[in-house]
Amino acid sequence: MSHTIYKKRIISLAVLSALGTCHQVMAEEVSSERIVTAPVVVTATRVEQNSFDLPVAIDVVQQKDIQDGQLQMTLSESLIRTPGITAQNRTNQSQDPQISSRGFGSRSSFGVRGIRVYVDGIPLTMPDGQGQPGVVDLSAIKSVEVMRGPFSALYGNSSGGVIQLITKDAPKTAEVGGTVMFGSDDTKRQILNAAGTAENIEYLLNVSNFETDGYRDNSSGDKQQATAKFKFNISEDTKLSALVNWFEQKAQDPGGLDRARAFNSRTRDNVVPAILFANTNVKRDHTQVGFNLEHAFNENNKLSIIPYVGTRMNAQVLTTTPLETSPKGTGTSIGKCETGSGTCARLSEIDREFYGTDVRWDNTGILANMHYNLSFGLNYGKSKDARKDTNILNNGFTVNVPNRDEDNIVNNFDQYIQGKLSILDNVDIHAGARHTKVRLKVDDHLISGTNKDNSGSVEYKKTTPVIGAVWKVTPALNLYANYGRGFETPTFFEAGFDSTGGSAKPNLSLKPSESRNIELGAKAFIGDNTQATLNLFRITTKDELVVSNSAFGKTVYTNANDTKRTGAELSIESQFANNISTYLSYSLLNAKFDSDFTNQKSTPETITSGNKIPGTYKTQLYAEVAWKYQPLGFNTAFEARHNSKVYANDTNTETAPSYTIFNLRAGFEQALANWHFSEYLRVENMFDKNYIGSVRVNDGNALFFEPAAERNYLLGLSAKYKF
Repeated sequence: MSHTIYKKRIISLAVLSALGTCHQVMAEEVSSERIVTAPVVVTATRVEQNSFDLPVAIDVVQQKDIQDGQLQMTLSESLIRTPGITAQNRTNQSQDPQISSRGFGSRSSFGVRGIRVYVDGIPLTMPDGQGQPGVVDLSAIKSVEVMRGPFSALYGNSSGGVIQLITKDAPKTAEVGGTVMFGSDDTKRQILNAAGTAENIEYLLNVSNFETDGYRDNSSGDKQQATAKFKFNISEDTKLSALVNWFEQKAQDPGGLDRARAFNSRTRDNVVPAILFANTNVKRDHTQVGFNLEHAFNENNKLSIIPYVGTRMNAQVLTTTPLETSPKGTGTSIGKCETGSGTCARLSEIDREFYGTDVRWDNTGILANMHYNLSFGLNYGKSKDARKDTNILNNGFTVNVPNRDEDNIVNNFDQYIQGKLSILDNVDIHAGARHTKVRLKVDDHLISGTNKDNSGSVEYKKTTPVIGAVWKVTPALNLYANYGRGFETPTFFEAGFDSTGGSAKPNLSLKPSESRNIELGAKAFIGDNTQATLNLFRITTKDELVVSNSAFGKTVYTNANDTKRTGAELSIESQFANNISTYLSYSLLNAKFDSDFTNQKSTPETITSGNKIPGTYKTQLYAEVAWKYQPLGFNTAFEARHNSKVYANDTNTETAPSYTIFNLRAGFEQALANWHFSEYLRVENMFDKNYIGSVRVNDGNALFFEPAAERNYLLGLSAKYKF
């Protein structure tokens, strides 16, 4: 990571007042402590650049924050420290964590929506916007770049933000290592890794195994993962990287709880009876291979080609009668599924093949004595899901009745351009545009008797321009502003059903949502030991995709009319004497419906203007105090996290209360000849707070709540040998 060192004597009063500090700012001698600039990032401009000089809200989660005292299983562990990001651990291995950026993605009950996810430039998000962050083993990651705001639109079909995972670099000398972890609820994890450089080939291999009984009933799971990265230094000008990601997973699904169970300390770790009767669970495996070929023609021109290909299989059992209280009731194997008749369940299967490529040309130079860089490229992606949906349990009787047998095909073809022009020594203009075309197509194979042909297709097109400027007021203060438009199409999951009834068909009438986004920000170094960022934003969206109804194992989406998001994000990081450091991030978000709309429930409800968008938190705070004692190789940190109350439905009649929890981590490190050892302990929720970790938005059965784990611990031991 590149750093630049400044030594400052004076910080202007304007900087400090803008960031709410009370430091003395008169001309005075400062200590010899260093100011270290923000890290170099690639996500914002596609070329390496110091994040401090960008007119973009972008943060980097470093390797120590991903791995020190962490289980390294979900992004929610480390993203909670990033302002503007909501990352909820659902204590549910069958589902990806709930991740949203400035409220985009909060609607999702399955996977990640509204945010594009990448690893080393290779997309983990399908062309329709379905994100799959669980593909990557976090123990192989050195950093995560998180970008919010208008410039996210330059990555295509996404409004909320971009999350890019960067894998570790191979060391020059070979090394091998291993880690074992033990935790609450019989949680175990083992990691083996090897890395090094052999002649012109850099390599990294990482394999891991995870298993847990889970905090709640019916929440056990296991997951095996492997990551392989190779970098071939073909010549000084030509590099080829290859990245292979694989995982296989089995996990039970505990589902949501009603208010009575979720807020009772004796039943909050239970599940509703139908979950056990149906044995809700998921089995999935995923293999993905990506390449990055870079060739520099000269110091000013470089070509990058990033192709990828992969497969994914997902088989999930869901109950369609979650309120049923007995396995078999009064119903028959051919009767109607309803409460009192017995438990019903369905099996949803997806067999996916996907591939794509991104071709980009990067050019730098001087135009009329002004430095510039320019990137333009083409992007194509295609995903084909062979999708089957089968009733496997009807009123407690085992059946095999197909509901759906179809191919869901989506492809995109995008063109984009992005660049920077330094019009003055201290003023840079950044701008870009992307033209996106996404096509969803359904080929229905279940056509017999009363089953009609539900084949069809829909195409979405949009050009999304963005522009921003940064004014480098002093070497220690940058001010910026940007504006852009966003575009988000329905995913195939969101277009899956037009109703929760038995005759549901694909909902290809959904519109894409379109947004206008403006952001103002400041980035500053305060004194000789503190870095701070502050930004303000306003986002207006038309035709926002929202959950209209969720029942019988089906979720129906619709377009709301207008929504508005306004907010602020603040982060302050300081380094003090005696190896003491502090970090604070604060997010303020007012996400609301800005016009009335009516949902599609059996008894339609009118959602009035001013209601809050469910799943969004008005305030979030993360604070950390860390200390290292080098003579003993000891390190420790005390963490605090606060989330305000959150609404669970559009009518704002159901809420989960605010909570504040505290965590503690501590560890030792030792070096002995070529060996390096470390031991650590983490205590999560150390004061044993009962709280709701996440909500299931607009659940039609009022099973809104997913309780978080009580006090729990994690113990880790690792060893590494360098040859």
